[in-house]
Amino acid sequence: MNVSYGRGGFIALAISASLFVAGCGTDEEPTASGKASTVTSPSQEADPTQAEQSTEGPAEEPVEPLVVAKGQDGFELAISSAVRDAGGFLTVKGTLRNTAAKGRAVPDAVRGNETEVLKHGTSLGGATLVDGLGKKRYYVLRDTDGRPLATSGLSIVPAGKSLEVFMQFPAPPASTTEVSFQLPTFEPATLKLS
Repeated sequence: MNVSYGRGGFIALAISASLFVAGCGTDEEPTASGKASTVTSPSQEADPTQAEQSTEGPAEEPVEPLVVAKGQDGFELAISSAVRDAGGFLTVKGTLRNTAAKGRAVPDAVRGNETEVLKHGTSLGGATLVDGLGKKRYYVLRDTDGRPLATSGLSIVPAGKSLEVFMQFPAPPASTTEVSFQLPTFEPATLKLS
């Protein structure tokens, strides 16, 4: 059979054929909105045990804290990192844990006593870094509204539970490798800077 399509007819036929081939074998069906919805056959459904296994991955080993500061009423602050960044900041991260046998409220004193910070609730805004050699004290940074750049909204921590926390300071000079970390109601702790 000899069929002549001409150049335009041949292109249209090629496009139609490729769309037909691309559409074959998919499990998508158009919905009333005109968008395709995926239909899953029973053989394609994920086995719940396989999903759990695939998301677990290797168990993470706990990070050894740089220092643990002991506080009142069974609170401990385990600092896991103190890292300078290119913007001239030092970010301190760690875990605030309630080791007491019952739930405890984070003491309001940890926010410090600055008027601007007090307006924004309980936070770790009272933390400071003291550079003994450079004879300088660094306070938690504040935004333009006076909010501390630190974990805020702290309230009751249940017994044995912990919270991930952070505080951001101006970075001490690169020559400063060690500071005293101080947080009201907690013992001072020596912190090595990276």
